[in-house]
Amino acid sequence: MGQVYDAIVVGARCAGASTAMLLARKGFKVLLVDRSTFPGEIPHGHFIHRHGPRRLQKWGLLERIVATGCPPSTTFTIDTGEIRLSGKDLVLDGVAFGYGPRRGALDWVLVEAAMEAGAEFRAGCAVQDYLIEENCIVGIRAADRTQDLSFEERAAIVVGADGRGSRLARIAGAVEYESVPTLTCWLFSYWSDIPMSGLEVYVRHKRTIFAFPTNGGLFAVFVGWPIGEQSVVQSDVERHFLAAVDLAPELAARVRAGRRAERFLGAANLPNFLRKPYGLGWALVGDAGCHKDPYMALGICDALRDAELLAAAIDEGLSGRRPLESALSEYERRRNNATMPDYRRNLDRAEFKPPPQEELRLQRALIDDQEAANRFFMAYEEMIPPESFFNPDNVRAIVERHDKGRQDALAGMEA
Repeated sequence: MGQVYDAIVVGARCAGASTAMLLARKGFKVLLVDRSTFPGEIPHGHFIHRHGPRRLQKWGLLERIVATGCPPSTTFTIDTGEIRLSGKDLVLDGVAFGYGPRRGALDWVLVEAAMEAGAEFRAGCAVQDYLIEENCIVGIRAADRTQDLSFEERAAIVVGADGRGSRLARIAGAVEYESVPTLTCWLFSYWSDIPMSGLEVYVRHKRTIFAFPTNGGLFAVFVGWPIGEQSVVQSDVERHFLAAVDLAPELAARVRAGRRAERFLGAANLPNFLRKPYGLGWALVGDAGCHKDPYMALGICDALRDAELLAAAIDEGLSGRRPLESALSEYERRRNNATMPDYRRNLDRAEFKPPPQEELRLQRALIDDQEAANRFFMAYEEMIPPESFFNPDNVRAIVERHDKGRQDALAGMEA
């Protein structure tokens, strides 16, 4: 039997649905399958920033996500106890720096967009095995729980968007590299009746807290600890969660004045790795190809980026403009070049390493300079070219201006 589809995408969350949508928009015949039914929540973080919002806008989907009841985050506050720095009105060309849609809302918007583009979607279908001929993956064997039947489908390429424990990666023997074991464990929940306008990040005594507005007028609060403290934290989830939040008194006052709307959820199986994301008849995208600690909340924005990179590579290969293996090799190179600086920076953060002194000095200099602080956050979030702010001349001028201001203030006091 010959192939029926150009591509089969296994996993219909943000990476898989995006890949299916982009391939379908290019005119390919795509089958998207997922063992879950949709829409539905999953216990994952869900803040989108950096290049993610602009990519969603380019795809014509950002307004749909906002329409689900997800407010934009237009402020970003970092508070270490010693330094509290805020960026305000972080909006460029109508796009805020961040959005925190619940996964049930985000993933369904992407799945709907894939179907609108022409992809066939089958929910409630669990892949039981992969069809292999001459060491090449040529399709899937799956069970449709909604109709109590099994089926086989074939394609020129099968894409695994099936998460960090990817079965496709295991069967294909995808090699892992840059691997680091789990560094942190996390708990999170949602509160109502809390004033909010954007992302807040607090770091205290090897605890990190990040909080942001999400769908339904709720305030999402996440707390991370070193993985070595997991058993202690799990011994009394609520007590340890609130004890961590209490380390940031201003946030704690708001949380304790609000009402917890949902149960606590957690995550502790968070290995860090990259995998070779392609082989004969297969490719990986999203967490299946690169998984990292959630400290810097890079999972979704990077999944969207990698979906775009993979769809472009598959298009080149299946259209005959380039050998598919060569195109997929370029996909790996481009993914790694885009990923590695943040990947390593994220590891440092997840190990609670202190920031470099020059970074702290710059942040101190920005506290009383709101305009420069806004540009700092916009550059950090890649809303403007990072080099336009983080260049030696600009950083030196900000620090020197701050130091001179302090010297002038001291001289005035002495006088």
